[in-house]
Amino acid sequence: MILNALPVILLILLVAIYSLDKIIYLVAFFAPLSIPLHEIMPGFGFDMYLPTEPLLFGVLILFLLKVLQDRKFDRKILLHPISIAVYINLIWLLITSFTSTMPAVSFKFLLARIWFVVALYLLTAKLFSEGKNMEKYVWLYAASFMIVIFYATFRHIGYGLWNKQAAHFVVSPFYNDHTSYGAASALYLPFMAMFMFHPGFTKRIRLVSIFAFIVVFLGFILSYSRAAWLSIFVALIVWVILLLKIRFKPLFITFVALLALFFAFQSQILMKLENNSKQSSADMMTHIHSMSNITTDASNLERINRWSCAIRMFADKPITGFGPGTYMFKYAPYQLTKDRTIISTNAADGGNAHSEYLGPLSESGVLGLLTFLLIIGVVIYTGVNTYTRVRDKRLKLITLAALLGLITYYIHGFLNNFLDTDKLSVPFWGFTAMIVAIDIISRNQEKQANKIENA
Repeated sequence: MILNALPVILLILLVAIYSLDKIIYLVAFFAPLSIPLHEIMPGFGFDMYLPTEPLLFGVLILFLLKVLQDRKFDRKILLHPISIAVYINLIWLLITSFTSTMPAVSFKFLLARIWFVVALYLLTAKLFSEGKNMEKYVWLYAASFMIVIFYATFRHIGYGLWNKQAAHFVVSPFYNDHTSYGAASALYLPFMAMFMFHPGFTKRIRLVSIFAFIVVFLGFILSYSRAAWLSIFVALIVWVILLLKIRFKPLFITFVALLALFFAFQSQILMKLENNSKQSSADMMTHIHSMSNITTDASNLERINRWSCAIRMFADKPITGFGPGTYMFKYAPYQLTKDRTIISTNAADGGNAHSEYLGPLSESGVLGLLTFLLIIGVVIYTGVNTYTRVRDKRLKLITLAALLGLITYYIHGFLNNFLDTDKLSVPFWGFTAMIVAIDIISRNQEKQANKIENA
């Protein structure tokens, strides 16, 4: 098998040496179609997504060699506030990898995070630095993602489109379950909607965009992912806030007031939730209503079990945690008998903390969570400021779509975590890179305009 693939590997290597951007495009296209190694070689002691992760590792090596040779990289990208927030997070992951209970697991996790950041954030931001290539990056992922949607929908038809249980496995082997599939569709829906109004597109391409929106929306609905549905609802609220230009201060006061009300009436709220016995279902309204069922819905109860384990793990190691990537290997002893469900497991293949926030808390301690929240906070702040400042209609739409897409994932992150996979890292870091690139472009344009005025 390896000998047969050798000519392709050599060709990709040559392309990478002379044009790293082509490799980034390949990664964006193949991410939805990538398959984990264990699907090809069951029982193998090492796992990665093929062909994307070997490509990303190769990009990392070539990037380091190029930087050592040229001794330079775009300083505006390297020193951007979002970049600095990312470095702080990576440095803390490095420190907690040294203190990890499973150093080999943690350093592998850290290495994967670094190659995602280098290829999909730093180099991709450079790729976007002239205001070009952003639509291409989105379309490449969307095109192959639509192939997955057609594949999953065709399989779903065989079980009945309204068979909610079938949604869990019809996306295999491309997505590990319906929740990551739903998260990806939610991330791309704002862009598919934006493309329908893109000022630079011809009428024919806009018709293609309408078709693409319908296909991605179909995948979104048939994912039966309640977290994805909730995330789009929140993104729509954010869009309305941006549209109405509501100021930050009253929003912050409202948020704090709602939080205070929640803690004041938490006992009554908990009693209300415990009275909800709606199970996840193919009926959409029942399925949405089941999100607040913490009494009998196995999916919700298992999430609470995983979250409780993460909090107990944090209580044991609040400063450095158990080590990046170790939750799935260490959480089992922290399960209480009363919290276990019919889908609970002690196996390391049983999944992770089901939270992009509690996972880092248990694995890297309090600073693991705070440094990740720092990235999100700086991205939202930069995204909103860039959206209000940029004058170019096309870049304004891209900023809005990227920001809303990322917000869907920030919300989804309360219920699931997928940033250790290429499937969600490609849009997560790529959309972040778009905001950085457009922020730099808009600031440059602002400086030039000020110079002209003062001349």
